[in-house]
Amino acid sequence: MAQMLYFVAGEHSGDIRGAELIKALQRERPDWRFSGLGGPRMRDLAGSGMKDWVEDAAVLGLWEVLKRYGWFKERFEETKRDIEKLRPDAVVFVDYPGFNMRLAKALSEKVPSVRRIYYISPQVWAWNKGRIRGMATCLDLMLCLFPFEAELFQRAGLPAVCMGHPMVEQLEKHRISQPREENLVALFPGSRANEISRIFPLMVKVVAELQERFPDWNFETAAASGALENQMREIVDTHAQKPLRLVIRQGGSHELMQRAWCGVVTSGTATLEASYYGLPYCLVYKVAWPTYLLGRALIDIDFLGLANILAGREIVHEFIQHEANVGNVSSFVEAVMTDPHLWGEIEADLQEVSAGLGNGAAADIAAGAVVDLLEQRNNGD
Repeated sequence: MAQMLYFVAGEHSGDIRGAELIKALQRERPDWRFSGLGGPRMRDLAGSGMKDWVEDAAVLGLWEVLKRYGWFKERFEETKRDIEKLRPDAVVFVDYPGFNMRLAKALSEKVPSVRRIYYISPQVWAWNKGRIRGMATCLDLMLCLFPFEAELFQRAGLPAVCMGHPMVEQLEKHRISQPREENLVALFPGSRANEISRIFPLMVKVVAELQERFPDWNFETAAASGALENQMREIVDTHAQKPLRLVIRQGGSHELMQRAWCGVVTSGTATLEASYYGLPYCLVYKVAWPTYLLGRALIDIDFLGLANILAGREIVHEFIQHEANVGNVSSFVEAVMTDPHLWGEIEADLQEVSAGLGNGAAADIAAGAVVDLLEQRNNGD
């Protein structure tokens, strides 16, 4: 029987992930129909029943949400009424937990016959594990990126499937066969201007420190855009006392992660990418002190980097706040660049972690789980 699925994605990343799942479902079940809230990619696949709202819905930070509280409340009530009227076979919540978890709870009370599927589980294991049992009462299926997430939800009684990380397929497309350059250190200062302003001056000072003692080493960094490249060059001009053997390129971060022998990586997506490619690196992280102290109070995890979270131990050195200094980072880079045993140990640990990210078929695995859930119900199983 043809199914009708209602999607709710509220960010550009959710539009990408939601489109991947819709495309995979269309391959599995060409007669299924899709509607809901998403972005341009989802609308292109699903048609006029999918509203493109991500430009309005994608806001960052508590203050931005509070300023637009009335607008979000109207969209919430409107979406709830729309689902109650349409009575789809299932609602698929794509990330966006602030809006979507409230909606899932409301729908479980108002229209309990509609199946509720969460695609890309919220990271409640980091900031509020107590919410997991509540999620189990209002959801029918959780689709997770990592194996440990699926185990947490399953223990709470919520059916969960680990589909792997959707980025694996893209990372594999950028795989190169070129061997690593044993004298190359790579720097990844982040993809946002405020990250670069906080982290890149430290990296520049590390380069200056190391090239004095290791004149045959080379240093390279990848800028995510032309504007960020210009920002990085200005920082070099401001903080470097002498000319540096530091190459700044626009783009090519995935290739650099596979060519370099060692890396210094700002906390974020790049750390997971570097881990996947097996680049021995250290993680650096600096924010304003009030932000850091608030985060420490709210986040209940032992590690910041996903490689360490997945491994359950520190395989990647984390230099956070005051520990992110020239002495610590320079010492780490020197140790990895000069000790083959340490380099091999870190590389092997990262390869083990990358194996847990899946085989690159995340959307297909998720689609299979959705089909199983809905067709089991209709078959009376």
